[in-house]
Amino acid sequence: MTANPLFVGLDTSDLGTAQAIARAVAPHVGGLKLGLQFFTAQGPEGVRRMADLGLPIFLDLKLHDIPNTVAGALHSLAGLGLYMVNVHAGGGLAMMQAARAACSPGTKLIAVTVLTSLDADDLTGVGVGDGPAAQVARLAELTREAGLDGVVCSPHEVATLSAEWPEGEFVVPGIRPAGAALGDQKRVMTPAQALAAGATMLVIGRPITDAADPAAAAAAIAASL
Repeated sequence: MTANPLFVGLDTSDLGTAQAIARAVAPHVGGLKLGLQFFTAQGPEGVRRMADLGLPIFLDLKLHDIPNTVAGALHSLAGLGLYMVNVHAGGGLAMMQAARAACSPGTKLIAVTVLTSLDADDLTGVGVGDGPAAQVARLAELTREAGLDGVVCSPHEVATLSAEWPEGEFVVPGIRPAGAALGDQKRVMTPAQALAAGATMLVIGRPITDAADPAAAAAAIAASL
């Protein structure tokens, strides 16, 4: 866990926009989360440019493929000096074990359990009938067995998981300050509530990046913690 658990989610394709927001919020956040939208537009060089700003980088690619392909992707990321990277727990035990073996020793490796944009009805539609909590618990146990550092989960599951896995990393998106728009998130909680429940990293994007003053928004969230 970093000293400041607040990571800002920079979900943009534009390097200049990402750099400007990162510089503005840097005094108030513990790191940057760069996702698929940024990486497909800017690639490894864009990640290096963001790392030059001096903040830890969580590269949120949610890798999910056959074990050999995921291992190869992680080998390709080895030179970026990442703080954290992730895979999908749904890829299975062998895939996660291959990812663990391929991941740089200094980089934390976590697994996504159930996306925070999904609820029970969504899971039923893809054949998972016992709801988000049961599926998250199932995948978290598999992740732990594979030797990964922790999981991505919604704030509604983190209390149970952190109690069962005290040394685990629990990265929690779906964070919305009181009164903020939910957007496409369905399983949400305020920053202070999620941290109290056991989150070790809070990933907050649009409530900061879409604000008229991202620095002020980040400062307010940090103060609430």
